[in-house]
Amino acid sequence: MTPLPNLTTLSSSEKDTLIGVLMARLDALEARVAVLEAENATLKAENAALREKLKLPPKTPDNSSKPPSQGMKANGEPQAKPKGKAHKGAHRPLHPKPTTWRDVLADHCSHCQADVAGVAQAAVHAYDHVEIPEIVPDVTRVTLFGGTCPCCAKRFKAVAPAGLEPGSPFGPNLRAFVLYLRFGQAIPFERLARLLHDLFGLEISEGALANLLEDSAPAFARQMSRIKARLLAGTALESDETSARVGKRTFWTWVFHHGDSACFVIRPSRGKKVVAEFLGEARPDFWVSDRLGAQMGWAAKDHQVCLAHLLRDIQYAIDCGDVALAPAIMALLKRAIRIGRRRPDLADATLAAYHSRLQARLDDLLKIVPITTAGLKLQRIIKRFRQNLFVFVTNRAIPATNNGSEQALRPCVVFRKVTNCFRSEWGAELYANVRSVLETARRRGIGILRAIRITLDGAPLPAAAMPMTTIGAVLL
Repeated sequence: MTPLPNLTTLSSSEKDTLIGVLMARLDALEARVAVLEAENATLKAENAALREKLKLPPKTPDNSSKPPSQGMKANGEPQAKPKGKAHKGAHRPLHPKPTTWRDVLADHCSHCQADVAGVAQAAVHAYDHVEIPEIVPDVTRVTLFGGTCPCCAKRFKAVAPAGLEPGSPFGPNLRAFVLYLRFGQAIPFERLARLLHDLFGLEISEGALANLLEDSAPAFARQMSRIKARLLAGTALESDETSARVGKRTFWTWVFHHGDSACFVIRPSRGKKVVAEFLGEARPDFWVSDRLGAQMGWAAKDHQVCLAHLLRDIQYAIDCGDVALAPAIMALLKRAIRIGRRRPDLADATLAAYHSRLQARLDDLLKIVPITTAGLKLQRIIKRFRQNLFVFVTNRAIPATNNGSEQALRPCVVFRKVTNCFRSEWGAELYANVRSVLETARRRGIGILRAIRITLDGAPLPAAAMPMTTIGAVLL
């Protein structure tokens, strides 16, 4: 800082100039102090908010939408389990269709070594010996002969046998097996190539595997369109989404399903345009989802929100200290879920009476004034979605939760964690179509490998043996 000059040696004009400089400095200091005081007030407010937030309970998979994989389990003291009660022994059941039979007759007595070859004998012990044959590839060398036609003097060549045409050397069984391992068991390309080499002695590069999958894409796209048409022809739809990586971007894996059909799509958006693209002009009467805005407003009649998600939010309000509203709301929703499980044994009039009582009880509970911030937030949520809470009570085909969507997306999450998803968009689209076929086959009771072969052959998947409403009840 520049020292002040000796005032006794300054002239009047110099003193005036100095006073002006000092006043300017004072004004600057006052402005700086005002800025610092404002910053200090802001920091105090943020500090107070953070201190208040520290008093809140942590978010866990039990009281929020935090996935179970991110939850921490508490360490417990190891305790020896009490010895269980003796029970009747169990054994491996005999195979219903053994490949070969061997009937072994005794030739001598195990006690006295007497010859018993001529004694009548009965079966006293039967068991299976299971073994797999040596796995070797079945390679067919096709040689097409030809020559010169003696009539027209032109070259001719034999026609390739059906199913053994030139092109890809890999047959449909091998193609189906590769698709199953890649998309059903989430095996990355490098490990898949090594597995085929170790098990079958087949030398297949990662590029050849990628080409094999890409060649199968049209068949799965056609099968996906059939599944989608059947799904949109129904009256109900359920949906959910989870993240995925395509190249260096975050995409979203969506599932739309109900009953015996499920469709997956992977898009770079989590918004309404994905749902609009999938539905087109179709609008189902009923929809089941969580409370994400992109999935709301599509049902022609009613929308059921997931009560499992809501119960976790209620648990968080309870953990935050709300004892006025949250416990009563939780008891009401659990009662509604219990009624939903009893729907097959209840008449329509009984369900309608239960629905009226639940709505009346909800009206009474919403008059309670919560005592915590979390309770007030919960009350706002309940008021906003109150018409979407008990749709399932009177509609037997609608589940109370969106757990069916969570279960359908679980293999996608496993695939994401194991393989880190996709390098290209065509790979993501193929995975979505294959996943649609596999999940639909599971719901219809079709084996995965059989479903893949049916798709590669161009045939539609058989319909489920039970009606879609019954399947919905089973999945619930």
